[in-house]
This record gives sequence, structure tokens and C-alpha cells, in this order.
Amino acid sequence: MRDCYVVRVFTIGKSGGNALGVVTDSEGLSPADMQGIAAELGFSETTFTDWPAGAIPSLRIFTPAVEMPFAGHPLVGTAWVLNGISPIDRMAIQIGEVAVHFDGDLVWVTPPAIDQPIREVPVAEAEALGVAARRAWRVQVPSDYLIAQVASEADLLSIEPDSRAIAEAADGFYVFHGHGMTRSRFFAPRLGVDEDPATGSAAVALCAVLRALGTLSGTEHIVQGLPGALSEIHMTWNGLEVKLGGTVVEDEVRHLEA
Repeated sequence: MRDCYVVRVFTIGKSGGNALGVVTDSEGLSPADMQGIAAELGFSETTFTDWPAGAIPSLRIFTPAVEMPFAGHPLVGTAWVLNGISPIDRMAIQIGEVAVHFDGDLVWVTPPAIDQPIREVPVAEAEALGVAARRAWRVQVPSDYLIAQVASEADLLSIEPDSRAIAEAADGFYVFHGHGMTRSRFFAPRLGVDEDPATGSAAVALCAVLRALGTLSGTEHIVQGLPGALSEIHMTWNGLEVKLGGTVVEDEVRHLEA
């Protein structure tokens, strides 16, 4: 029997956000076991913690379909859960160490400052997925994301995703409108998530786009999702250093028989 904390990350007050499972003890679990638990829980991601005495906690992140080297909302949610067990200021994931700090209700994580290769692509790549894009880019975070900018919030909300086409095109498809105060949606059927309510890694990809457009540092307030199921992501960046912040709400603790 092991505990799985079920939390919502990047909430707006107590509402919305993206559900996450946090398994605080992964001892004895194989990668196949973890993948099976993540698939059964069905959240966008589930994390599994290895935390030997005297060491920093090490995380593995799974969607219902695959293991992820990096994802934002699992880092924020797991940091909140683990800090409630014992104070932390760092965690480790596949791509390196993640700094953690707390500012009131906000949990902030700073992923490793690594480059996200980016190239602008024809808008036809987004149009093939049913989106009338103004510009489009490919960004490696390191997952392969297609990023599309649309002209209005109405265009964003009217998207009717073709999950099969999106899965064939990229690991994830992020559509946004605005700058400074940004509205967005994210689709990742290849990863087992048709539409994600809050996506920190996609915010990092957006940051790469903004850097490519000449904004080398700044602050972004992102509201993601559809009305009635919104999330709120805070982001600041200076060059390659990106910080993601958000609030976390605990829903329940489940006891897994794994």
C-alpha cells in the first residue's frame, strides 16, 4: 500500500487547474509498474518520487501513455506535496535539477536552463490541423511541440481538434493568442492527453518563441483551457532561465495497492 496525493495544479483560486497524481514512494516499482499506475489513474501526468535519506527527491513523470523527461505542472504539484512532508528547495528530473521556492500561495519551479531548439514553419502545418494560424513554430522542449499563434480569442475557442491528425503531427500542439496576458489551449493525443488544462512545458515552448521574436526577458500570465475549466500559469524568464509558478489545491489521498 502506498499513498497517491491527488492535487490540482495552476488553479484559479480553488477552481480549475490540472489534476496530478503524486506517488510519494516509488520503492519497488518498475517503469512498467509506474506506467500502468499512470494509465489507470488517467491524469495528464502522474509522478513517482525516489527520496533516499540525505538526498534530494528524484522524480519520474508519466502520462497515461509515455514517460516524460520534463513537464511543468507535475513539478509544481509535486514540489507542493513534498514540501508538506519535509521542506525542499530542489528536485531532480531526467534533464537535470529543478530549483523550488515558495512565495505565499505560489509554488515556483526553475527547470534546468537548457536551450529549446526552435524554427519557424509554414502556417500550413497548423492549418492542416484545422487552425487558422498567423505564424507557427516547432520547438523541442525536448518533446516536439507545434506552436501556433492565432488572431483572436474567438479563433482559439473555436478550435475543434482532430486528435488523430494532431497525434501524427507532433507530440503536442499549443495554440495561443496575446502577449503579456495570454490565452492558450494545448492538445497532446500522442502522449495520451486529448486536451490538457494546464501545460508548463508548453509555456516554456512559448517562452522560446518569445525569445526568438526578440523578447529576451519578461513576464507572462497565461490562462489556458476552455471556459469552465481554466487554469492560470505565471511565467518569468531571463534568457534561457525560465520560472513557472502556480497555486495547488489538494483533492484527496488515494491508497494504491501497488
